[in-house]
Amino acid sequence: MTTPMTAAELYRHGLELLLEKDIAAWVDLWDADGVLEFPFAPEGLPSRLDGKAAVGAYMRHYPDHVDLHDFPDVKIHQTTVPETIVVEMRGVGRLVKTDTPYDMTYIAVVTVEGGLITSYRDYWNPLAASQPGTDFAGANR
Repeated sequence: MTTPMTAAELYRHGLELLLEKDIAAWVDLWDADGVLEFPFAPEGLPSRLDGKAAVGAYMRHYPDHVDLHDFPDVKIHQTTVPETIVVEMRGVGRLVKTDTPYDMTYIAVVTVEGGLITSYRDYWNPLAASQPGTDFAGANR
């Protein structure tokens, strides 16, 4: 019997999968009833995705829009609840459509139960994504 990964280990593994552009494997890290929330989502983009299938559909074409190269400066903070972490990080790469640099700062609150993501609140900045020359705001529609 293997011990499930901690929330921090699972999160770091998920970042590796995103860099490998293995979206299917990243989605497999989700519980069937997991919830992905975007509290600052601009009008026209979803603020909540319910279930692994919805997360998979949303992320399916992500590599067609954002070519991630690295996640520098990842800081994972453990909360008083062992299953929940707070993550500060940057994602850098390029926007595929415009071939312009991509550099986004994120804060996420992630809960992992039984080795799977059950809750992920992604506090990304839609104002940065909507700057001239970017294509990210509509990347996952």
